[in-house]
Order: sequence, then structure tokens, then C-alpha cells
Amino acid sequence: MDITLLAVDWALVLEKFIFIAFIITVSLVVALYMTFGERKVAAWIQDRLGPNRAGPFGILQPLADGVKMFFKEEIIPTSSNKILFILGPSLAMITAMLTSAVIPWGDKAELFGRTISLQIADVNIGILYVFGILSLGVYGIMIGAWASNNKFSLMGGLRAASQIISYELAMGISLIALIMITGTLSLGEMVHQQKEGWWNFFVQPLGFFIFLICAFAECNRTPFDLAEAENELIGGYHSEYSSLKLGFYLFAEYINMFISSAVMATLYFGGYDIIPFYDESVWGLSANIMALLGAAALFFKILVFIFIFMWVRWTVPRFRYDQLMNLGWKGLIPLALFNMLVTAAVILFLKK
Repeated sequence: MDITLLAVDWALVLEKFIFIAFIITVSLVVALYMTFGERKVAAWIQDRLGPNRAGPFGILQPLADGVKMFFKEEIIPTSSNKILFILGPSLAMITAMLTSAVIPWGDKAELFGRTISLQIADVNIGILYVFGILSLGVYGIMIGAWASNNKFSLMGGLRAASQIISYELAMGISLIALIMITGTLSLGEMVHQQKEGWWNFFVQPLGFFIFLICAFAECNRTPFDLAEAENELIGGYHSEYSSLKLGFYLFAEYINMFISSAVMATLYFGGYDIIPFYDESVWGLSANIMALLGAAALFFKILVFIFIFMWVRWTVPRFRYDQLMNLGWKGLIPLALFNMLVTAAVILFLKK
């Protein structure tokens, strides 16, 4: 066997481990302060002050909430399946984090004589990877709901599973039109194409709005939070959870919001592209500064989407469950199919 085949680029391995640790840390910190941001946005909409006691302007409130949750009593129901009861929130947290692996967080940077990619894994089937992880995410909810041995939790888990599966269909069909236009499944290649031309939002506005609505449903956000907010479900699929296991479920929701916002910014708004229809290379800045500016532009777009998630929560009343399913099956799926067919017809017309 050729010894060169066994050679390992340990610098690359270390680089990826550091970047993975950085992305995980950023995701957790962002999710932590999204709880603070949500309370502040709610207060602003309702003409209140919001949290303002813990630290200057209340910025230490998320830390106080985290410490309080950590020291809450840890309860595992005696009739539950203890292994699966612990596995459920852990799986929800892990799948929420895994999607970040294929998101390009910025352009390439130069450091220590190496060209460093600000993307953990530039796989050529990035969108399929995202949908595969999204499909696994429902198991965290279902396993936790079933393992609780509580009929209300199980009902909430069934509602969440049927909701997520239903809206995944419309989301997937809306992306087929985008894939037909770009001709690639790689998120990195999609960003590269948008840097050289139009942002995908301008050629697929209907597909974007379908994707946005489905993202609300996938994240269990109002007005689609029926799995945990109906009166007859008590607390929904996490009724029996407490302390950090409950915190994992709540954190997973906010991390899903963060990652969903990053995916939407990447697919439809140029990702780390700073200004549409403009070549930033004329600024003459170094690769490292351009990479930092691109990452800042991506995070700004993410924050805009996060604000939209919060704004809608405190503005729009939630659906009944039959309305939710009707919207998914009778509204969004036919609309996504129509968008896909129109896109295909336009592509065929332009090729002639």
C-alpha cells in the first residue's frame, strides 16, 4: 500500500476542530441571548421595559436564567423509559447543531500561510444533508414524547411529527425550483453564483416565502407551535421534562431558529455576499478583511431573520391544528408545485 495514502493533514484536522468548536460556541451563545432578545422584542411590541435588573440593561438575564434552570430539581418519571427519556432532548440538541456543518460562514481567509475555508464541510450535496438532518430532528421530539409515558406528551409528539413531516414536503418542493435554476446542491456553490449575479430571492421570491413559512413550522414557532401550546396538551411533548433536559429542548428550538436563518440567508440572500449586484473586490481589501466583512454581513442577515421570527410570534395568533394542516397540504404544497412547474417552463423557454 502506498504510504502517501495514509498521510494525514493534521493541520487541517486541527483547523476543522477549532472551527467546529467556534461555531458550536457561537451557536450556544447566540441561542442563549436569543431568549433575552425575544423578551426585549416582546416588551418593545407590548410597550414594556422587559428584563432590566440582572446586569446593565439586563444583559446578564440569560446567565441568571441558565443558572436557575441548572439548579432546578432533576425529575425522571418512574414509569418512563429512562434511557430514551434522556436520549430525546440530547438528540434534539445534536441534530440542531449538525446542520451548521455545511453552511459557508464566510469566504476563504489566509492564516499562518494556509488558506482556511470558513465552512466545516463543503459537500456537493449540502441541501440533501440539511434535509437529512431535519428529518432526524423529529426523532428527538418523538422519542422524548413516547419515553415520558404520558398521553399528553405523546399527543404533542404526534402533532409535532405530523407537522414537521407535512411542512418538509412543501419546503423540499420549493427548493427543487431553486436547484433547477442553480444546477447544484452545494451551498458554497450557490453563494458563489449569487456573488457573481443575482441573489436567488430576486428570481425565486415565491419559493422563498414558501420556505420561510415552512421554517416557522419546522422550528415549532408561533403560529405553528401547536405541539406544545394547546390547552389540552399541558406542555406538549416536553411536559415531563425539567432542569437541563427541558433546557435542551428549549435551546434546540432557538438553535434551529439560528441555523434556519443562516440557511435562508445562504440560499436566497447571497450568504456572505455583502452587497447585491456589486463587486466588492474593487475595494482592494485583503482576503482576511473581506472574509470578516462577509461573515459580518451573513450574521446581520441572520439577525434580521431572527427578528422576523420574534416579531411574528408576538403579532400573529396561532392556528387551530386543522388550519395548520390545511395550510400545509392544501395551500403550500400546491403553491410549491405551481412554482416548480412555472420555473421549469421558464427555464425551457429561455433555452430555446
